[in-house]
Amino acid sequence: MTHSFQPGDTRHFTRLVRPEDCAAFDNGQVHPVYATFALARDAEWCCRLFVLEMKDATEEGIGTRLTVEHHAPALAGSEVTFTATITQLHHHEITCSYEAFAGSRLIASGIQVQKILKKEKLERLFAAL
Repeated sequence: MTHSFQPGDTRHFTRLVRPEDCAAFDNGQVHPVYATFALARDAEWCCRLFVLEMKDATEEGIGTRLTVEHHAPALAGSEVTFTATITQLHHHEITCSYEAFAGSRLIASGIQVQKILKKEKLERLFAAL
C-alpha cells in the first residue's frame, strides 16, 4: 500500500442520473429521482478512487462504513458531481467525507470508510463465513 495521500486530498466523480438509478423496488418505481441506494453506491465509488491508487496488486479495498444524508432530489437526466475528501488516514484505513451536487444544489453528504487488506486475508475471511 502506498501512502501517497494526506488529509484534505480530493477525488471527483460525475454521474448522469439514469433511469436505473431512480427509486424503484420490486413493485415498481417510487419516484423518478436519484435513489438513495444508487447515490450511496456512487459515493462509495468516488471514495474508492483513492483506494485504487493506493493498493498494490496483492491488496484490495473493502468498505467498512457508509453514511448518507440525502438533502435534496436529483431528477433522472441530472448531472451529479461527487467530491470525496480524505479526512483521516490511519494505517490501512481511509476515511473520507463526500458531497454530491446537482448544479449548485447540495443533494447529499456523508462519510465513507475503507480498509486496504491483503487479498489472501480477505479470501480467508470470506472462506470462514
